[in-house]
Amino acid sequence: MFSEKQGNVLHGILLIVLFSFSAFYIAEFQFIKNLSLSPLIVGIILGMLYANSLRNRLPETWVPGIKFCSKQVLRAGIVLYGFRLTFQSVIAIGSTAILIDVIIVTCTILLGILAGKLLKMDHDLALLTATGSAICGAAAVLGAEPVVKSEPHKTAVAVSTVVIFGTLSMFIYPILYRAGVFDLTPEQMGLYTGSTLHEVAHVVGAGNAMGKEISDSAIIVKMIRVMLLAPVLLVMSFALARCAVRTLKGEKVAAGQRGKIAIPWFAFGFLAVIGFNSFNLLPAPVVDGINNLDTFMLTMAMTALGTETSIEKFKQAGAKPFLLAAILYVWLLGGGYLLVKWLA
Repeated sequence: MFSEKQGNVLHGILLIVLFSFSAFYIAEFQFIKNLSLSPLIVGIILGMLYANSLRNRLPETWVPGIKFCSKQVLRAGIVLYGFRLTFQSVIAIGSTAILIDVIIVTCTILLGILAGKLLKMDHDLALLTATGSAICGAAAVLGAEPVVKSEPHKTAVAVSTVVIFGTLSMFIYPILYRAGVFDLTPEQMGLYTGSTLHEVAHVVGAGNAMGKEISDSAIIVKMIRVMLLAPVLLVMSFALARCAVRTLKGEKVAAGQRGKIAIPWFAFGFLAVIGFNSFNLLPAPVVDGINNLDTFMLTMAMTALGTETSIEKFKQAGAKPFLLAAILYVWLLGGGYLLVKWLA
């Protein structure tokens, strides 16, 4: 028999489940499909609508259930994300694609940190925005959130930036490619698209608009970037513990002092699942079912994060996160193009 506390947690979880089902339903609308907006993005929008309308009318005792979705469900979703990948796909695409992805991810994160400092931005928000732009959009921001330990509204702002610029790229890339602005072969265009677009959905949308040859290689290159999420989270965890300047009870701890390292164990789970999936032990329908469940779990996490994001918090964040995302976008467009031309 449930205790009152357990019942309240369950109410919060069921609320998020209801929103997530709605997100899946809305994501099937044709105009939403045309924008390649995944249920994850629809979910965070619904969560934000709730935060700015009904939030104050529902019991605060439901909040623990909502937080459960934004923490535990999120970590489980990141682990299961590994069922979308295999190590064979990495080997098949070749070392050049891996090298380009590593350079893009590393330079984007470092540029984001540097530009964030120059803009005098909140450190956590700058790091989340850079991670989303560097790796795989919303999923990367979600993966970094438990490591950075930022406030939920910062996660939502970071997701918003990558959604805006990723969606913009999805339309711009095919237009520029057809117009001959990108002087790239189909193979190079696949590398360029997969290594620079933000979301997996954006890569799929842009790739399909440019042809199957480009789409197939672009998706594999994108998945290699997704694999880099695990090592990036590990490095990020150690770096934050050793180098971040933290304020404790009004006193600053000196930079470089070792802090408590928050090891993202879910990152190891993510890699372990990729390894298991590489053996092809499960039938394709089972893997598809797991991937659908995983998408739902990540949608729940996104929705829960959205419920912590009010308009006032967006106003507090200001224009700087979007300016940072624009700087990173220019780098991905220009720097990514030059890398592909030089190395491919």
